[in-house]
Amino acid sequence: MLVERFFVTYIKIEGGLEMSRVGKAPIKVESGVEVIFDDKLITVKGPKGELTQDYDSTAVTIKQEGDEITIERASDHKDHRSKHGLYRALIANMIEGCSKGFVKKLEFYGVGYRATAKGQILEMVVGYSHPIAIELPSEVKLTAETEKGQAPVVTLECHDKQLLGQVAAKIRSFRKPEPYKGKGIRYKGEYIRRKAGKSASK
Repeated sequence: MLVERFFVTYIKIEGGLEMSRVGKAPIKVESGVEVIFDDKLITVKGPKGELTQDYDSTAVTIKQEGDEITIERASDHKDHRSKHGLYRALIANMIEGCSKGFVKKLEFYGVGYRATAKGQILEMVVGYSHPIAIELPSEVKLTAETEKGQAPVVTLECHDKQLLGQVAAKIRSFRKPEPYKGKGIRYKGEYIRRKAGKSASK
């Protein structure tokens, strides 16, 4: 069986929408988490793992006092305002990921749809003439459960929110939910907007 390997492309984010109100909110550092930052790099270490993130030190200043981190922007320039909220959100996600981790669940709806976890390889039967196998990154913990009468559920756990989202989106892309019968791979709790099928001619 041909196994598709999962390749991750990290995109360096240079800016975003204005999020100054988000940026002003202090970030609480959970117990057991260590945050280290220098002129260009933020490093977060915790029970779940370690993450690093580049940042623009000319746009924002990061300060830590006790168990709180605050971020101040250099000016009210549009670029600085956007990065203010962006870096605050990224650091908060890094701290939460390294302390608690993130979880995403995918449900497989369809007759004969199956999902099996073999180590880091996820094997899927989703209506094609052949099964699909994808090898997930070692940072992502993979489990697959199938209960009688219920749709198979794949659970993904990771300390990196960006990586987890990319892996989940990749798996979902193999069979996106269709709007008529709702068959496909969907996030747990995802609402599928349904369409009425064509009525039979009289």
